[in-house]
Amino acid sequence: MGQRIQIEEAAVMKCTHCQGQMKKGFAPFHMDRNGYHLSLDAVPAWVCSQCGEPYFEEREVRNIQRLLAGLDKQTLRLASVA
Repeated sequence: MGQRIQIEEAAVMKCTHCQGQMKKGFAPFHMDRNGYHLSLDAVPAWVCSQCGEPYFEEREVRNIQRLLAGLDKQTLRLASVA
């Protein structure tokens, strides 16, 4: 039953930018922050089939935030050594 609900949600999910249909896929994520650049090539996301706009689910956002927090700590350590 849960799988059926997920399939139905995917069928009606629309892009907030252009109203295109959203499909599960992968998208890049790039960010410049505190003296470093983070580049992830393939993060799971909902991707608009019309305009390509990606939307990341809460799980992926939390994982990216954890990664950034760890990088921030490492960047501070490197800066204090210099």
